[in-house]
Amino acid sequence: MLVVVPSRTAVGPVQPQAKASNAFAAVASVLASSRCANCHIDGDAPLQGEDGRVHAMNVRRGADGRGILTMRCTNCHQDESSTTPHAPPGGPDWRLPPAVTPMAWRGLSQRDVCRMLIDRNRNGNRSLADLLEHVAADPLVMSGWSPGFGRPVPPLSHEVFVQRFREWIAGGARCPD
Repeated sequence: MLVVVPSRTAVGPVQPQAKASNAFAAVASVLASSRCANCHIDGDAPLQGEDGRVHAMNVRRGADGRGILTMRCTNCHQDESSTTPHAPPGGPDWRLPPAVTPMAWRGLSQRDVCRMLIDRNRNGNRSLADLLEHVAADPLVMSGWSPGFGRPVPPLSHEVFVQRFREWIAGGARCPD
């Protein structure tokens, strides 16, 4: 017979809720990075750079998140990041979230970001499984870990980020207090 003994810390067993909260804190560290936060914004003007300044050339989100008229995101943002310094980063189907569900979390607390993620009215009607699929396999999300010359990657590897996202879901997708 296999007996499973919970892991212990100096203060006792790690509770599933605490594990889920810790996992979400790791997830939130990636979401707060410029690789994510520059496009998950309030309003219509995406941000750029590590300092999150307003995108040059008066770029706008557009209804579908892919820009407006002749100023489509993919005009400059190609399928891959360039090796040329200061060139626009790239990724397949470069876009912001659509205007109806901008998933704007820049400047929010971890708790408020968590609440937004689990609220299907605010997250594009995505289930937790849909969200996991998005962070694990969307080529644009994955391109955040190959942002181009001179740009830092998020604070966790993509593999660890997805693992923490899974742990958060497995723990009930609990939001921090």
